[in-house]
Amino acid sequence: MRITKKGKCFLVGAGPGDLGLVTLRGKELLEQADVIVYDALVNPAMLGWARPDTEIIFAGKRPGEKTFSQDEINALLVEKARLGKNVIRLKGGDPFVFGRGGEEAETLVAADIDFEVVPGITSAIAAPAYAGIPVTHRAQNSHVTFFTGHEDPSKSESALNFDALAKLGGTQVMLMGMDKLAAITAEMLAHGTRQNLPVALIRLGTSGQQRTIVGTLENIAERASAAGLEAPAVAIFGDVVELRKDLNWFEKRPLFGKRVVVTRARKQAGKLSSQLRELGADVIELPTIRIEPPSDLREFAELVQDSHSYDWIVFTSVNGVDAFFEMFFKLYDDAREVGGAKIAAIGSATAQRVKEFHLHVDLQPAEFVAEEVVKEFEKKGGVENLSILIARAEKARDLLPKKLSGMGAIVDEAFAYQTVPETHDVTGAQHRLSSEGADLITFTSSSTVENFLDLKLPWPAGMKVASIGPITSATARARGLSVDVEATRHDLAGLIEAIRKFYGA
Repeated sequence: MRITKKGKCFLVGAGPGDLGLVTLRGKELLEQADVIVYDALVNPAMLGWARPDTEIIFAGKRPGEKTFSQDEINALLVEKARLGKNVIRLKGGDPFVFGRGGEEAETLVAADIDFEVVPGITSAIAAPAYAGIPVTHRAQNSHVTFFTGHEDPSKSESALNFDALAKLGGTQVMLMGMDKLAAITAEMLAHGTRQNLPVALIRLGTSGQQRTIVGTLENIAERASAAGLEAPAVAIFGDVVELRKDLNWFEKRPLFGKRVVVTRARKQAGKLSSQLRELGADVIELPTIRIEPPSDLREFAELVQDSHSYDWIVFTSVNGVDAFFEMFFKLYDDAREVGGAKIAAIGSATAQRVKEFHLHVDLQPAEFVAEEVVKEFEKKGGVENLSILIARAEKARDLLPKKLSGMGAIVDEAFAYQTVPETHDVTGAQHRLSSEGADLITFTSSSTVENFLDLKLPWPAGMKVASIGPITSATARARGLSVDVEATRHDLAGLIEAIRKFYGA
C-alpha cells in the first residue's frame, strides 16, 4: 500500500518533571500523536494523555532493556514520519538545551521531514526555582552561565574553560554532571574559584521526589557522596544559593515527601492527583478501573428517551450524569425534553455536574450514600406510586432500588456505564509502585479496592490506606485491609482534608 499522507515530527520539551509545567502545545500534541518516542527523564504520567492506539516507544536507558543509540533514534524518527505518522519526540526539559534536539532536527532536515520544535522549561531554571534559588538577583549577580558536565565522549579534550568560569563568576548552573562532580569541583578550585562559594545540588527538581543538598565548592562532592545523592541532579554555583534559607517554598508544602497512589479511572484521576500534587505529594497514578459504556446500550437509550415520563431521576455519580446526558442529547436537542421529572443526586460533585447542564437538583442528602437518599424521600412523605429512574453503574449496590421499591415506588434502573479492570499500564505505574513503594494509597470506590487487590501487586511496607467513605472502607476491610484514613465528607474534598489531617498538615 502506498502512503500518500506526509508525516511530521515534533521535538517536544517535556519540562522538568512537574506536570503543571508542560506547555499547552506539548499536551495538545501528545493527545493527537500517532507515535511517541520518549526519554527516561520524561514524567511517564504524560503518556496517559495519549490515545489508546498511540504507539509508545521508550528510547532512554534502563537496566536490562535495549538501549537506542542516537543514530538509531534519528533513523526511527525518519522511519515513522515517512509512514505518514505524526511523531512526537518527547525529551526531558527543553529539546535544544543539552538535549541533542539540534542533532535530531538536522537529521529531519536531511531526510526532508517537516518538523516543529516545542520548547520546554529546562531544569536549569526550574529546579533552582523549586528549591527557592533564583538564578539571577540584582543584589547578587548580573549574569548566569549554563554548562554540562557530560560532554561528547568522542572529544579529545573538554571544551569547558575553567579559567574563564572562575573569572566570569555570577551564577553557574551545571546539568548532567553528578558522576563527575568531584573532578569538576576540583578543577574549579584549581583554577581559582573560591573555596566557600555556595553550591546546591537538586535531584529530581520540581517533582514530589525533589531533594536538595547545600554546601560549598570545597565540600559539596563529599556531602553528595555521604548523602547517596544520585543523578539526575542540577548543580547551582553562586551566592544566590544563600537565598534558599528564606525562599524555599516547594519543600515546605504539607505533603512534601509523601508518595500517594491514586487508583481512580484515568479520566477521573486528574482532579485528585492535581490537588495532592499542589500539597507537595509525589503522586503515582495507577488506575485500577476503566469506565466503559453499559453492556446493553440500547436498553439504556430507551430508558433515557422515556426519562420525561418519570416523577424522579436519581443520579448516584458524576459518571452516571455524564453518560445520561451524552445519550440524552443524542436523542433530543433541548434540555426541556426532560419534562417535569425532579432530580436527586448523591454527592456534591454529582449535584454540581447536574447543575452544569442548567438543571435544578431537588434532593441532595447531606451524607453521600444511598441510605441517606431513602431517608430524604421519607422526609418528603414517601414515594408510593411514584415512578423513579435510577441512572447508575452496572453491578453497583442494589440497596437503593430495593429500598425504594419496598416503599411502593415504581423503580427502573438505567445502567449508564460499567467499570471494568484497567489492564493498560502505559505509564509504568505498577512497576514504580513495586520498586519505589508508597506512603499512602487512596480508594474512591469499592471497585477500586477490588481491582487493585486483584492485580496482586506486592504491598509496599508501611503503605497506609485512605478511603473516601464507609462503603469503600467496608469493602477494604472485607478484603483484609486496615483503613487508616476515612473521609467524614464522602467526596474528593473530604478525602483530601482527611489526608491532610492524618499527616498533621
